[in-house]
Amino acid sequence: MTLVHISRRLAEAVDGLSFDEPVTHVYNPLIYAAAAHEQYLERWGHRPKEVVFLGMNPGPWGMAQTGVPFGEVGHVRDWLGIDAPVGKPGEEHPKRPVQGLACTRSEVSGRRLWGWAKQRFGTPERFFERFFVANYCPLVFMEASGRNFTPDKLRSVERAPLIEHCDEALRELIGFLRPTLVVGVGTFAERRATAALGLARGDAGGTGCPRARAAEVGGTSLRTSLRVGRMLHPSPASPAANRGWAEAAERDLRSLGVDFSHRPH
Repeated sequence: MTLVHISRRLAEAVDGLSFDEPVTHVYNPLIYAAAAHEQYLERWGHRPKEVVFLGMNPGPWGMAQTGVPFGEVGHVRDWLGIDAPVGKPGEEHPKRPVQGLACTRSEVSGRRLWGWAKQRFGTPERFFERFFVANYCPLVFMEASGRNFTPDKLRSVERAPLIEHCDEALRELIGFLRPTLVVGVGTFAERRATAALGLARGDAGGTGCPRARAAEVGGTSLRTSLRVGRMLHPSPASPAANRGWAEAAERDLRSLGVDFSHRPH
């Protein structure tokens, strides 16, 4: 099983789900931006990885436009080298048009995350030697006003089948990439990772980042020790992120044992 196979199965599974108000529009970039997403997977998803960063779901100006998690257009095009065409969702919200790599809006969260990766590692090859970035849920939810609606706010009857499919895909992704550490970018992603991978959440450490806990993830040809932790989300809605996200994120990662002593040449 490859990352592309995992992605296609997840795309088909969640595309058949239905959601009621206040959700009025649902985008599935794994379908309309499949070419760009799969280019990202095939180019940068080689295994094994040391760390997988796990986000919650696509942002309207990030992965919704580019098919890449936290996919701020400039970094996706110019640093990651993604150049595949992006189509359109079945029903487009007039306030949230999909323009693909021609989009002129910049997603702050993605600009911060990929900007940190570029500054810290220099080249994408160096970053992806050790790391990978994924999203837990592939769907974008919007209200009638165009306001973003996050999956944690869905009604339980709608959230349960979505979580079932996303949990399964996450287990398959982790089984393929074989990381030793999964880092939830924000609380929701960390909680879903611990639940999907059969872990118990750790107590909060001094940095506010839960201690990673060990577990076993089984597969037909894989049985590896795995830890899960959390880092600060780069959202501009977070006052802490606005006071210096890159520095805070590195503190969280160091507390989880990530070594940055080998700087790029």
